[in-house]
Amino acid sequence: MNTNNSNCLIIFTRNPEIGKGKRRLAATVGDQVAFDIYKFLLAHTREITGNLNATKQVWYSERVHENDAWDNKVYDKYVQDGEDLGVRMENAFQEAFKNHDHVIIIGSDMHDMSQADLDHAFKQLKTNDAVIGPAEDGGYYLLGFTKKLIDGVFEDKEWGTETVLEKTLNNLKNVNYAMLEERNDVDYYEDIKDIPAFQPFLKNI
Repeated sequence: MNTNNSNCLIIFTRNPEIGKGKRRLAATVGDQVAFDIYKFLLAHTREITGNLNATKQVWYSERVHENDAWDNKVYDKYVQDGEDLGVRMENAFQEAFKNHDHVIIIGSDMHDMSQADLDHAFKQLKTNDAVIGPAEDGGYYLLGFTKKLIDGVFEDKEWGTETVLEKTLNNLKNVNYAMLEERNDVDYYEDIKDIPAFQPFLKNI
């Protein structure tokens, strides 16, 4: 385990299995195409995080895959723990804060994000208590804190709805936080239908 870096990136990922994950996308494009797109998004996430100056942790939804495409020499591996997304994220942060001062969490389905975005987010934590990246759908694609969580940030949220960002910003109103540029995450067919990188997956849709 790499503990000698003040920066830690938590990557939440679902164990890739056909018929699971990306259900809203699969409703339009079908299970196989949704699965192929998710694997493509996972590869993009590895591309933008592999060289990041941070300890990198992959948190799987169900079980750790030791010999998968996430290189064991680059990524520490954990299993998410908790009855809902908020509890799982809080538990991951608490684990990361044992050894790191600046901790950021992302999902693994953000094609609209680069390593430069992540570098910028960690830079913001040098002078702020928190950093947040708003998603177009009313949620967030990135959330980070310096040294400790802000009270309530993972409580009383209807995860996956358009109210998450607003309620989270309300939790941050009394601290210094940085707001990143809005980004588009991939949940629905409409999120990707006009993006060139996804056209090879959609040509038969």
